[in-house]
Amino acid sequence: MFVIRAVCATALWVVVLSTRLFAQDVTLISPDRSVEISGTLLGFDGDYYRVDTVYGELTVDGSGVLCEGPGCPNLLDFVADLRLSGAASMGTVLMPALLESFAAKANLRAQRVSENMALVQYELRNRGDGPLVARFHFRNTTTDEGFADLLANEADIVMALREIRPPEATRAEEAGLGDLRLPGRTRVLALDALVPIVAPDNPLAAISTTDLAGVFTGKLTNWAQLGGPDAEITAYLRDARSGLGQATTDLLMAPIGASIGAGVQRRDSDSALEQAVVNDPFGIGLVAQSALRQAKPLALMGACGFQLSAARRSVKTEDYPLTTPMFLYVPARRLPKVARDFLTHLRSAPAQLVIRRAGFVDQTPEEIPINAQGQRLANAIVQAGPEVDLGELQRMLAVLGPLQRLTTTFRFGAGSARLDAQSSSNVQQLAQALEGGFYDARLLVFVGFSDGDGPARTNREIALQRAEAVRSAVLEAAETANLDRIEMQVDAFGEALPMACDDSAWGRQVNRRVEVWVR
Repeated sequence: MFVIRAVCATALWVVVLSTRLFAQDVTLISPDRSVEISGTLLGFDGDYYRVDTVYGELTVDGSGVLCEGPGCPNLLDFVADLRLSGAASMGTVLMPALLESFAAKANLRAQRVSENMALVQYELRNRGDGPLVARFHFRNTTTDEGFADLLANEADIVMALREIRPPEATRAEEAGLGDLRLPGRTRVLALDALVPIVAPDNPLAAISTTDLAGVFTGKLTNWAQLGGPDAEITAYLRDARSGLGQATTDLLMAPIGASIGAGVQRRDSDSALEQAVVNDPFGIGLVAQSALRQAKPLALMGACGFQLSAARRSVKTEDYPLTTPMFLYVPARRLPKVARDFLTHLRSAPAQLVIRRAGFVDQTPEEIPINAQGQRLANAIVQAGPEVDLGELQRMLAVLGPLQRLTTTFRFGAGSARLDAQSSSNVQQLAQALEGGFYDARLLVFVGFSDGDGPARTNREIALQRAEAVRSAVLEAAETANLDRIEMQVDAFGEALPMACDDSAWGRQVNRRVEVWVR
């Protein structure tokens, strides 16, 4: 207790930070030398020390202490050191491109100092012959390894192609890294999609998610079961430890409680998987849309006639059911200023342009006019059941007709009232736009939709509650927005505007959503 009281008396207040150094012994001493804290230096961000002590992990304001010992950093020539670990598809091309665009904007010179694709390293210097400012390290392995590195204090940020698993989140919280499932800890960097592919001369144009899952469970083994020739199907997937391999399980198999069959052939890269399918007239596989080159992509369809392809807008709105967000997980630690600036840059317009040029789907909201949504409206009329009368469809057109739909859409976890990871990120994104005055003097309408399971009136009430919940979440996050300059309304049309068939868990999940319409 003496040490804790003394720390308070000398203004050595505890926070959390990040920046990994090689762990070395240090002693932090108050100016009057009456208080000492000894331990292993875990990090220094230019302002704060993070030390592993007998009292646990402490973070101390460097301005109130003297540092003695072999681990003490040079305060005058501090160089930030940031380590990112995880999915290779993010760390080999996309993250380096984003870092180079950040350096150009910050008037820094980014120099790549390693040609090893497994560990891409950059040095950032001031322009000209300026001093070294920061080192960035991208360890390109798998999403699993990224979380393992974070827990081992060998990474500051995780690059992930799937949401964090509950056991990983529990271990991270126990390690003092905070709840990585919270919006501030989880960031959606960009979007991709899992796309079913076949050989270029395969006549199949679309497949249902139910049949696709059946292929990979081993239930469907012959092309005749899909309307094709009497030939055995060869199924290909990414390796099970990869982020995309795990996303396949999460998005395609988990909703129906199924698992991948033993006969599926695995490949350790998208390029190898695609080449295997291209060379196999009876093959079918799942690859990332960003990696698609030669194979023929298939649309996803339902028994009611809906078809969805992995087009940019359908991925951005998350209407395409196999959309795969690309995550950054940032622990509850203080990062060096250059690292914080880099994370801020990732949401900027120049960064979104880099993401798009790299072949991924960016997060910039787009406005879709009603006249560009004719197919959606036609499907709504065709699929309208006896409980959705003409009057409700006319009311929907009267409300939405003068508006445009934002690509920012909100969906909920399966069987849950909790927003999914991408939607939680969308809350922060829309809140920041409100704070920045982007929607000043405009009307925003949060519109709830549902699946067709159950009475139409009940579905509309549930959809309205979800729309209210999303608006409340956005308002709570937009702490500094001038809400007097923004008109915000809520409405709901339940099952009146389906995006997919209700004959599968995937279709019902797509239909349960909250859209944002603007004028």
